[in-house]
Amino acid sequence: MYTETVLRDKGMRLLINHLGNVEAERFITLMNREPFDYTQWQQDMFTGMSVKELSKAAMQEYSHIEESTSKG
Repeated sequence: MYTETVLRDKGMRLLINHLGNVEAERFITLMNREPFDYTQWQQDMFTGMSVKELSKAAMQEYSHIEESTSKG
């Protein structure tokens, strides 16, 4: 388990690596400005996906994140 400081740092690096500085800042602004229910978003996001499809998507995302973090 990461400390809050390490988690914040890793999260910012991931956002910046994937979105760039400006879009990462824009994303954070959006998250702070609008009410956001993460649990509901997750439920809506995966509705209709089979376990196999969900697993495949998760493995692809994990692979993509591993590639990005190993570069920086």
